[in-house]
Amino acid sequence: MIAQLRGRLLSKGPGQIVVDVNGVGYQVFIPLSTYYQLPAVEQEVVLFVFTHVREDAIHLFGFHAPEERATFELLTGVSGIGPRLAANILSGISAEELIAAILEGDLARLKAIPGVGRKIGERVILELKDKVLEVPRRGGQIPGRQPMSKRDQTLEDVVSALLNLGCSRKEASNAAEAAKETMGDGAEFEKLVKEALKHLSEGTRKRA
Repeated sequence: MIAQLRGRLLSKGPGQIVVDVNGVGYQVFIPLSTYYQLPAVEQEVVLFVFTHVREDAIHLFGFHAPEERATFELLTGVSGIGPRLAANILSGISAEELIAAILEGDLARLKAIPGVGRKIGERVILELKDKVLEVPRRGGQIPGRQPMSKRDQTLEDVVSALLNLGCSRKEASNAAEAAKETMGDGAEFEKLVKEALKHLSEGTRKRA
């Protein structure tokens, strides 16, 4: 399998490019996020490549950064999302923004991407909310896994408890933060959960 290409950029367009590697021209499909990072034609380009093999063809999808390729691979593992749609999704949102939207359960942001409806958006959040934590950022950082103090860890435990009760990450995070402001930094886990649930309940009554 081809994992990386380094060569001369022969031609480029918003959806695909041709790269000359030692006299062989490779057609590579790309998202817009990669297109905007390309050098001028005839300049050297380096791409991280995903090789998609079908019975009748082999297609190459190229990305300007390894984390973008890793996010693309996760998307293609979601039911109903093939390589073309995965590339289209990364044309409408950066990998970092996509990961943030998935972690926050921001369905509205996903639905704003062309080609992504409610069902696909819900599947992306459901199937990838844990997996995207493993996508490395440049410098080795992993989104959502920065070193935590004991206080921050307790707050994250509250968020996790609310997620298990069916809240979206955005609702859980807002409720946990509100509980912390009410109870103070030294509050225990159980008290924070009760206060967060109270905040959620009050919010529901206000919307009714």
